[in-house]
Amino acid sequence: MKELGLLQVYTGDGKGKTTASLGLAFRAIGHGLKVCMIQFMKNSDIYGEVRLAGKMPGLTILPVGRHDFVNLKNPEEVDIRLAHDGWEQAKRIISSQEYDIVILDEINVALSCGLLPVEPVVEFLRTGRGHTEVVATGCWAPSALIDAADLVTEMKNIRHPYSKGIDSREGIDH
Repeated sequence: MKELGLLQVYTGDGKGKTTASLGLAFRAIGHGLKVCMIQFMKNSDIYGEVRLAGKMPGLTILPVGRHDFVNLKNPEEVDIRLAHDGWEQAKRIISSQEYDIVILDEINVALSCGLLPVEPVVEFLRTGRGHTEVVATGCWAPSALIDAADLVTEMKNIRHPYSKGIDSREGIDH
């Protein structure tokens, strides 16, 4: 029997948080599990995972942000509204128990910059998961979320190609 229902957090200033969650998704789908990734603060088909989702049974990706970058120091009302709408959708999906794993991509950033309130989100993730495994990704995971998690992985930036002027690369970084 599958023992699911843990809360995982992938955070830190290093590259690889979303990529790690997609690796988990790929592995889970190989074992017949259903995965839903809800992409906070993203809404674009430039991401390879979005292009793949329609071709891979068992993987659903729902972008709930907008195509533009969010001003993290002064978010616009539209970004707050989209994050709240996305969170309501995420709660419905998690509560439905339709998916074995739900990845909340970049929710840590949404929480840290005030697009979503930390305490109610953490409380739901602490008590409302049922048997759904939930993965929260993104920089700056709030301490309350880290405290509530069963698994926390911090990606640490040692060196990054951006510092050499190498832009985001298709198929590698997005």
